[in-house]
Amino acid sequence: MSTGELLSIEPLELKFPFELKKQISCSLQLSNKTENHVVFKVKTTNPKKYCVRPNTGIVLPRSTCDIIVTMQAQKEAPSDLHCKDKFLLQSAVVTAGTSQTDIPADMFNKDSGHIVEECKLKVVYVSAPQPPSPVPEGSEEGSSPKGSSTDNGNLSSHEFASVTKALAKSQENSSETRALISKLTEEKNNVIRRNSKLRQELDLLKHDGKKNRGGVSFMFVAIVGLIGIIVGYFIKKT
Repeated sequence: MSTGELLSIEPLELKFPFELKKQISCSLQLSNKTENHVVFKVKTTNPKKYCVRPNTGIVLPRSTCDIIVTMQAQKEAPSDLHCKDKFLLQSAVVTAGTSQTDIPADMFNKDSGHIVEECKLKVVYVSAPQPPSPVPEGSEEGSSPKGSSTDNGNLSSHEFASVTKALAKSQENSSETRALISKLTEEKNNVIRRNSKLRQELDLLKHDGKKNRGGVSFMFVAIVGLIGIIVGYFIKKT
């Protein structure tokens, strides 16, 4: 900071984070700690290269004024980022109530007898901040390659949803399969019970056939045929 009798200026170096083909801005703050109205003007050794807003103005007593200096986009970078450009800030006291349109043209001309305070400012180029570089794939020991199904042992949300959907579908198919197997098993057991009952009835018929062999032969053939039809139906359905 420069503490003059009229204005305090911060900073004394205009630092631009230099980048090719890009406009870059920095700011100055002028502080008037006196009871006077102070007029200022900003000049530069390279006016085509810089835009200063505002380049003139009046700072009221006990107040501040911010100035924005913009460097135009540059096509070439200077060697070692060294810049010879300079700025000059001039200030002088004016009477209260003076507007910018009332400021005399020779206000900052010392030869005209005006008391002018001057402060020189340097231009400094600094390297632009670099964005953080991405971590190369597989650069860290034990790191999972890109496309791995897990990250630190955890499934991603997309993968988790896919697995959950697959499990649900598998469980649904499994439930249907178990229901079908249960139904077929029950039908098979019913066939076995009916077959056992028919065998019991057949045994009774055989026992009674000793008394009436002719009638038994016809009945035996009919029952055996009926059993064959029922068993064949359920075996085909299974």
